[in-house]
Amino acid sequence: MERPRIRHIAINTQDRDAEAEYYKKHFGLEEKMRGPNGTVYLSDGFVDIALINNPAYPWGINHFGFVVDSVEAVQQSTQAELVTNTPGAVAESWLRDPEGNRVDVSEEGWPV
Repeated sequence: MERPRIRHIAINTQDRDAEAEYYKKHFGLEEKMRGPNGTVYLSDGFVDIALINNPAYPWGINHFGFVVDSVEAVQQSTQAELVTNTPGAVAESWLRDPEGNRVDVSEEGWPV
């Protein structure tokens, strides 16, 4: 299996528009798209950033994700319970690492 690469980092923000402008202005990130729920997708060309807004979770880094050859192989290797994402989500599935951090796994990567 090819080594997975970190695909994205999701940041739970209170003001997605202001955060997007900040990262575009000061770090040259490019806005790739906006999701139907308002998520702003940015990229530096290598790692993507999703600016989400969910007051039910702490503000700051929410999760990160890998592009993998096989989601099933990751499940077998980790023996973790995979949760299938909701329709329209970028990653097919996610799991929790040993300390409870959310890790998305996807064979397809971002649609942009």
